[in-house]
Amino acid sequence: MLTTRVAHRLLVPVAMAALLLLSLAYWWLDNIPHEIFGTAMFVLIAWHIAMNRLWFRNVFRGRYDGRRVFTVLLHLFLIVNMAVLLATSIVISRSVLAFLPLPNIAYLREVHWFCAYWVMIVVGIHLGIHWIRVMALLRSMLGLSRGSPLRAWTLRAAATANAGFGLWSFWVLGVWGKLTFTYSLEFWDFTASVTPFFGHWAGVLALPAILTHYVMTGWVSAASHGGRLAGLRNPTQRPIQSVG
Repeated sequence: MLTTRVAHRLLVPVAMAALLLLSLAYWWLDNIPHEIFGTAMFVLIAWHIAMNRLWFRNVFRGRYDGRRVFTVLLHLFLIVNMAVLLATSIVISRSVLAFLPLPNIAYLREVHWFCAYWVMIVVGIHLGIHWIRVMALLRSMLGLSRGSPLRAWTLRAAATANAGFGLWSFWVLGVWGKLTFTYSLEFWDFTASVTPFFGHWAGVLALPAILTHYVMTGWVSAASHGGRLAGLRNPTQRPIQSVG
């Protein structure tokens, strides 16, 4: 039962990421599959939010340090981005919601794509923030033990390779231009290849996840080290007891 619950908590985010990648292949799939995949993704997002609703309840509780401030701001940015993506999806829909009497505003298509590209980056950062939790769930599902040096170094090597591939993918796909709303007539040639398109976008998603994970790990480690140094410099003094 526990393994099944863990699998569900992992499979839903994986499915959302897969649907997001498929939705980017608009010029390969055409409009109807694009809208179907997008609709399914938003349904899973709603389920994901419902399953993690306690996070929203606890936003105003507890102490805030730098890491928590960054995490909350990142999540708020992701929520706003997703909200704009959903709103523009509804307005520009030509298939799933074509029956709605909404005006066809061409400019919103550009906004829609702009938000979609930023969602890829922010989702990657979101994944990096929760990477330790993801790995813990994966170990629990697979029954793996912690503390394997060989596995740790293998994963670090894989992360380094994926980060390098992600940087290359940024250049291949012209992601920076897409993130800065730079107009371009360059599109992926799906008549030549399809699989590399998804591979490169997966690399783009992985790059911010990897960087965020290691930055946050270093941040926590530095904060912990700083706390220990402060404790050494200002040791707690025991109260002097009177003798009498």
